[in-house]
Amino acid sequence: MMQISQTYRRATARFEAADWLIPTLARLVFAGVLLVYYLNSGLTKLGDGVLGFLSPSTGAYAQIFPRAFEAVGYDSDAMNMFHWLVVVAGTVAEFILPLLIVIGLLTRLAALAMIGFVIMQSLTDIYGHGQASALGAWFDRFADAPILDQRAFWVFLLIVLVIRGAGPLALDRLTDRRS
Repeated sequence: MMQISQTYRRATARFEAADWLIPTLARLVFAGVLLVYYLNSGLTKLGDGVLGFLSPSTGAYAQIFPRAFEAVGYDSDAMNMFHWLVVVAGTVAEFILPLLIVIGLLTRLAALAMIGFVIMQSLTDIYGHGQASALGAWFDRFADAPILDQRAFWVFLLIVLVIRGAGPLALDRLTDRRS
């Protein structure tokens, strides 16, 4: 049994030496699974023109503040400055944070902010859009609940980046060398 254990350790030692691989793959998986998702979501919130993020679409208010937007008769002019600030910040975050993660710039901070974003997105889906049925449950036989199951994987991936950083193939690495 001792020889099997030693053989196993020797065979797997290469994996431990490749600690750069985990954060690099985490960013690659993020890019492959979530980058286009968040960019497309951000595009649905833009108003017209180059500065469309400053005049969000009605869909932006409907997505982020569904009940408050319904209460004002779906009139975005009736929403207050707080609502506008949150919608603009959320829209900008949907573009900036995923791009920062993919290029590996300020990765830990961007990943931490994305975790907060995913939590707020999930709470909005559950309470704002009434999607409690999509919540799902852990430790059941179904692995496809859009909120608890899928977003747990998203957050885990982001936690890896918060703890391990971006890896060697990142702009963070360039800025570390210069400072």
